[in-house]
Amino acid sequence: MKLYIHRILICASALLCAVNLSAQQPEQPDLFEQAEMEADRLQRILDLEDWQLFYVDSTLKHDFAAMMADYEQLRTSKITNTSMYQDVHDKWMSRIDSTYQKIFDEKQWAAYLKSGAAKAQKARAKRKAKAEGK
Repeated sequence: MKLYIHRILICASALLCAVNLSAQQPEQPDLFEQAEMEADRLQRILDLEDWQLFYVDSTLKHDFAAMMADYEQLRTSKITNTSMYQDVHDKWMSRIDSTYQKIFDEKQWAAYLKSGAAKAQKARAKRKAKAEGK
């Protein structure tokens, strides 16, 4: 009987440790949650109108999913070249910026660029120029 109780205690403590470890690791938000969080962030910093928020959210949900599909295609092709993954990222982020420029007014676009987008655009342009120079 003591052996039986001892085994139960070991199993219970192992289960408790597993639950504790899983509780400590935060879950990554899924693609749609990430799109919504980014749209909310842009809403806060740019004071978007409702129709603009709708278009930003729709754009992000579509483009994030398409970018992930491109990543998955590279992964299933067993491509390990990180620059190809960076190219996919740059392509989709450029498309998102292009769409944003159509959605935002001049003041919002300037604020968006100041929020870090200009630096990201310059980095993409630099990577593109470097790739074309090879």
